[in-house]
Amino acid sequence: MDLSPDQYILWSIGRWPINLTVVMTWLIMGVMTIGSMLITRRLQTDVHIPRWQGLLEVVVTTIESQTRDVGLEPARRYLPFLGTLFLFIAVSALLTVFPGFVAPTGSLSTTTALALLVFVAVPTSGIMSRGFRNYLAGYLEPSPLLLPFNVIGELSRTLALAIRLFGNMMSGAMIMAIVLTIAPLVFPAILTLFGLLTGMVQAYIFAILAAVFMAAATRAQAEAAGASSARPPADRVSEPSHLGSAHE
Repeated sequence: MDLSPDQYILWSIGRWPINLTVVMTWLIMGVMTIGSMLITRRLQTDVHIPRWQGLLEVVVTTIESQTRDVGLEPARRYLPFLGTLFLFIAVSALLTVFPGFVAPTGSLSTTTALALLVFVAVPTSGIMSRGFRNYLAGYLEPSPLLLPFNVIGELSRTLALAIRLFGNMMSGAMIMAIVLTIAPLVFPAILTLFGLLTGMVQAYIFAILAAVFMAAATRAQAEAAGASSARPPADRVSEPSHLGSAHE
């Protein structure tokens, strides 16, 4: 049983092999690019809007709302990155209904690349929000002795994100292949719907986890600002109550 589309080498460009994962990834990018051009070429602001525009607006507003709920503000700044992650994984799952299509998210190289994007986006968002020195200082909290553990935790979190998506997508494909071999005339439609549901859930989880990690990188500045605004100024100390009674 084939575990990854990386095993299928279609052709080579010099010393660079082009496998099935790369081709399917290009196909998804082409579908997303053409689809976005067709949907957004005639946007309507009336009460009656096209169905595809309505679907796209639902996806955009939902992702923006979920991003805001995890504490990542302003949500619209992070919408292109998180929305692209979600749509890439979701479209990859949806296209599996077509015979011959193999989801590139079943390849560890693809999921690792997606996790590396999150790995770069997390410190980038933290630096943009808190500044370079303040963000690096966060690795020294609560003690400088924990610096190696904080770095290891950052790396392991990225690795876990990649393996989680790869394991879930690959296991779903393997279960479907096994059951279809045993009962090819009974379960195809049910398993196809199950695979689509699994893919959509994994797309949502991956995007939400990315938003949570980015929110954690930017939250320290907001908490510090809230603490400083709640602290009363030093020159406005209230007069003790016993002094007021003495004046009376």
